[in-house]
Amino acid sequence: MKNQLFSFFLVITGILLIGNQALAQPSPSELRKNSSRVADAYKRTEDTIVKQFAKQNLVWPPAEVYVRSFKYDRQLEVWVKGDEKDPFKLFKTYKVCMQSGTMGPKRFEGDYQVPEGFYYINEFNPNSAYHLSLGLNYPNASDAILSDQSRPGNNIYIHGNCVSTGCIPISDVPMEELFIIAGAAKERGQEFIPVHVFPVKYTIKKSMDYLNETIKNSAALMAFNTNIKSVFDVFEMKKQLPVIMVNKKGEYVFN
Repeated sequence: MKNQLFSFFLVITGILLIGNQALAQPSPSELRKNSSRVADAYKRTEDTIVKQFAKQNLVWPPAEVYVRSFKYDRQLEVWVKGDEKDPFKLFKTYKVCMQSGTMGPKRFEGDYQVPEGFYYINEFNPNSAYHLSLGLNYPNASDAILSDQSRPGNNIYIHGNCVSTGCIPISDVPMEELFIIAGAAKERGQEFIPVHVFPVKYTIKKSMDYLNETIKNSAALMAFNTNIKSVFDVFEMKKQLPVIMVNKKGEYVFN
């Protein structure tokens, strides 16, 4: 029982672990060696990434990577740090080229919703139907409580191409960059790479106006949004991730 509770509620720098989704995966270097698609992506893109990091005075390879995405704004940000004690710095913002669903979290299979909440990368997929992809650990511990118990949905990815039925597509070249950057951090020792998905970028008035209008008649969505916005606010102020946990109601709690 102790081990079950540990695997369900353990959180490390914003990374929520649920069940045994953190299964062993091939390392990025193994994928590079064994997948021609990954090897070709490195040949095309790695040198350019290293030069971009140098131009921005960022450490390569990064010690940690943090990804956050904003549904309405169709943005995906990649933040990095050269040492775990450093604040995160923004490397690049990519365009999310296609969006499905609307404001609010994913709650059941087939709702076409992009999840909202706090996840981590649990798969480096070199054989995606959409070029390359990075899997998210949906459903997480909160989703397991609040989503449909029998059919919550699964297979949520950040991927290439420009198609979405609940995933986050950023097209092929940006996907190669993100795949390589995340792989570099993983090779350096970051086991869990956080991915936070928000309905909007809360610092943009137009986006906030849209969100407030969309959820004004749903007390549940308003409460959920207030809950996840707190983590956004902490990161905006400190450029560090709080420790996030889930209570028995499925709500995120953090310090």
